[in-house]
Amino acid sequence: MSFSPAVAVAVAGAAALGALHPARPSLGAGLAVVVLALVGRQNGLLILAVGLMVSGLAQRSLDGLAGVRPGPWAGEVELVSDPVPSFGGLRVDVRVGGHRLEARAEGPAAEALQGRLAGEVMTVRGAVTAVPPEATWLVPRHIGGRLRLSRVERWHPGSGPSQVANALRRTLTAGAASMSHRQRALYTGLVIGDDRAQPVGLADDFRGAGLTHLLAVSGQNVSFVLALASPVLRRLRLWPRWFLTLGLIGMFGLMTRFEPSVLRASALAALATLVTTTGHAPARVTVLGWACAGLLMIDPLLVHSVGFRLSVAAAAAIVVLAPRLQEVLPGPALFREAMAVTLAAQLGVAPVLLATFGPIPVASLPANLLAVPVAGAIMVWGLTAGLVAGVAGPSVAWLLQLPTGAGLAWLEAVAHHLAQASLGELGGGEVVALGVGLAVAAVGARRVEWVRQAGLLVAGTAVLVAVVAARAPPPLRASVTTGVTVWREGSSALVVLSDAGGGRSVGSAAVLEGLRRSGIDRIGLVVVADSSVSPEVVADVLQGHPTGGVVTADPGTLGPVGVPVARPPPGGGMEVGRLAVRITALPERLVVDARPR
Repeated sequence: MSFSPAVAVAVAGAAALGALHPARPSLGAGLAVVVLALVGRQNGLLILAVGLMVSGLAQRSLDGLAGVRPGPWAGEVELVSDPVPSFGGLRVDVRVGGHRLEARAEGPAAEALQGRLAGEVMTVRGAVTAVPPEATWLVPRHIGGRLRLSRVERWHPGSGPSQVANALRRTLTAGAASMSHRQRALYTGLVIGDDRAQPVGLADDFRGAGLTHLLAVSGQNVSFVLALASPVLRRLRLWPRWFLTLGLIGMFGLMTRFEPSVLRASALAALATLVTTTGHAPARVTVLGWACAGLLMIDPLLVHSVGFRLSVAAAAAIVVLAPRLQEVLPGPALFREAMAVTLAAQLGVAPVLLATFGPIPVASLPANLLAVPVAGAIMVWGLTAGLVAGVAGPSVAWLLQLPTGAGLAWLEAVAHHLAQASLGELGGGEVVALGVGLAVAAVGARRVEWVRQAGLLVAGTAVLVAVVAARAPPPLRASVTTGVTVWREGSSALVVLSDAGGGRSVGSAAVLEGLRRSGIDRIGLVVVADSSVSPEVVADVLQGHPTGGVVTADPGTLGPVGVPVARPPPGGGMEVGRLAVRITALPERLVVDARPR
């Protein structure tokens, strides 16, 4: 029986197929085939066995989501995640007996949840309801029902490991107290994956620059933890070193709530350390394949997690493609290495991103080159100086965190400027052309030089097409997302915010994304067309975009926003740069029309 890279990839593929196609009889059949595979030493039987076993385990996991009884409930719950803001309250995943529930709280119950962390145990009262069939996003989280909390009575800190992990998280967060709210939110996201307090504008900048992976903890953090511990690990014998490595990985996983990317990296690190300890040196593809198969056997529902898919796709592409791309790209070695990793990762995750989130920003290529090295330095320094700063207190923390603050300022600047640079987006056609061009260049590099150059030309043209398309003159009027209309003439922009449907307010994230993707930076005037638009949305738009003023039927609802706020002018006519605007006030809304002056 061979454990070659091809077999490892086939085993991982079989595990993924099994997880995607659950079936009840498969587990027993898989166990039987495993015995046959081990006796006959047949790779084909082993691959089949893994697929069957994961299929059966996936069905068992889905069956475990059922059986939650609706009705009143009171007792202890263990927090499985950290509470996050949601619809004016808080949302948190909890464990009740053998089930996981999505708990929601408002008012006093939400206030009692504030500040609690995963692993802590609370005594609560509330009502359990079933999960609607369309809520498929809850499946990877193993959510079998919902719990509406009416009262939180008391809490205790939970198990020993959870107490240690939460103490470390709180210490790191305390070490960032000298930073601004914006930088502190970015810091905790980079170092421990706590992105709960990140402002919506910051998140949109990083999304537009293709740097979202930096806002939450990634597999790279696991590498940095082990690198920091390496002076101690190197002094230990082989097996003690492996067990201590597992302990560090497990504790960091607890701190970061076992995000999918951390799970993948943790499995890789544990498996790589094990095989190294036993005297083997398998290919990285082999380790990645077996690590992914092992994770899917432990939790088959991971296959439905977008984060897991992105993490595996990026890791596989970096392992397989980056070395080949480095050979064909022009420039000095350091640049070629960084660009090869960036291009490989972007090509690897492209199918998942295109299917889930839409086109990929061209800005992600230069942004990752400029931001990732600095983010890595922040992760390393943040894990060390952050803990010292948290223990030493504010008098020392501000000094220790000066390098961190400088690095975070750089990341913010890179994300903001490249997100607003209007470099365009790569759709499916451009991504295919980019991939084909790089593949041709990689093949031609070892044969004919002009083939390599032709491949690079095709790849470069694909990117250039996206950039040119983004520079095309925009239409006079465009609906950039539900509830947001933009009027534009030259550099003059008028933004109208209105009902998102059913009397609901349009969300800040959707508004900022729509404005960014349509190339809007400066805004001449924002018109709040009806009362459904929340003041928070208006504030987020004004914070992210220099704005000349706001027109609304009721200026008192907005409060101080830093720009002039007024009712529609008498007669409704006004000028916004090169736009002649007419605003008609109806009983329930403002109707806007505009034309070039």
